[in-house]
Amino acid sequence: MPEEQRLTIVVTGGSRGIGRAICLAFAEKNADIYFNYFPSQEADEARKTEKMVSEKGALSKGGQAKGAQAKGFCANVALEEDLSGFFQEILSQTGRIDYLVNNAGITKDALLPRMKGGQWDDVMSVNLKGPFLCMKMAVRTMMKQRFGRIVNISSVTGVIGNAGQANYSASKAGLIGLTKTAAKELGSRGITVNAVAPGFIETDMTETLSDKIKQKFIDEIPLQRAGKPEDVARAVLFLCSENAGYITGQTLHVNGGMYM
Repeated sequence: MPEEQRLTIVVTGGSRGIGRAICLAFAEKNADIYFNYFPSQEADEARKTEKMVSEKGALSKGGQAKGAQAKGFCANVALEEDLSGFFQEILSQTGRIDYLVNNAGITKDALLPRMKGGQWDDVMSVNLKGPFLCMKMAVRTMMKQRFGRIVNISSVTGVIGNAGQANYSASKAGLIGLTKTAAKELGSRGITVNAVAPGFIETDMTETLSDKIKQKFIDEIPLQRAGKPEDVARAVLFLCSENAGYITGQTLHVNGGMYM
């Protein structure tokens, strides 16, 4: 990828947490960053992400206009019609997609015997169908370019499982399988596909846990701390870099040693 070429980067779920950290990690690049958010009540957080990326991008480029810019769109990754409009808008503005990071995800926890079909379907639609649809729409352009980087955000629970999260664990395990298959299909076109599997990360999703449960997780982590969104973002940045050009079909675990 020529250094002078302005990148087009797509991040799903970029209004807060890990998604925002990923957008900010790319802010120092010469890039246009597009992210989705959902529901519409996330608009204020999306505007914050846009502002933070713009400020960091301008700072990294000495205040020049060439710094990264971010633009958020309200779109549900589980709905093909929403995503179609999202990607059409991106391509109409830039004509290319260089990096795709599938980060959007939800949880609807319940023990298996009590889990309702709707809880299963909703999590699968966002966490697994969403990345499938985004990849399908992005790779058409990447294949023409003969270049692309795709990173799917999985989870440690997709590898080790977690009580009360049959739907979430299954969706994240499925995402690893999707990553491996796509890597085999797209490698000959210059496209790498990898996954990042975060462990216990400080986000809005984990903030709802009690202090007792949080400490239980930390006690099982050799590094004795929860991870930060920036820890995950740096792993994504690496997998999209030239240094990772010969890495594909892999899952990079970012969990402080929680799973080895």
